[in-house]
Amino acid sequence: MISIREYIEDDAEAVGKLIADTYARFNLAILSPEELKLGLGPFQHAWSQDEAHKQKIAEMIRSEWVFVAVDEGEIVGVLRGRKERLASLFVRDDHHRQGAASQLVKRFEQECQKYAPMVIRLSATVYAVPFYLQMGYKKSTGLRSGWSFDYHGLPIQPMRKVLQAD
Repeated sequence: MISIREYIEDDAEAVGKLIADTYARFNLAILSPEELKLGLGPFQHAWSQDEAHKQKIAEMIRSEWVFVAVDEGEIVGVLRGRKERLASLFVRDDHHRQGAASQLVKRFEQECQKYAPMVIRLSATVYAVPFYLQMGYKKSTGLRSGWSFDYHGLPIQPMRKVLQAD
């Protein structure tokens, strides 16, 4: 059974590997190997034992709100965000379509609901657009050219969802 909890610093290594694997496989799959390194930024070093790499990855994960999805003691998903902005969402491939992503988004929206009415914004990769549409997000403009670390030119879809006060 999947549960959602707040991220702790001890999660950094597992979360870093999850982000690196999932981001490369699903969101950056269109990139060449050279571009992929640029797009992954510090996450290209997720399996490194170098303390500087570990510290940089931990630093990159930090955000106002970070939640992890846990299944049988293993982290299978992560969401990073702050008030009005869902920054990133990654779920391990063997947990796609099992509720982890939607549970993470719902937990994030619960935090945002404390500040409603408000608009949550995000920049979805093309791969993630159908999921966010199912979660009630709307396309706010057409496709844009975005960036990921040192890679520029990643197709992104700006999206938004209006939260009303209870």
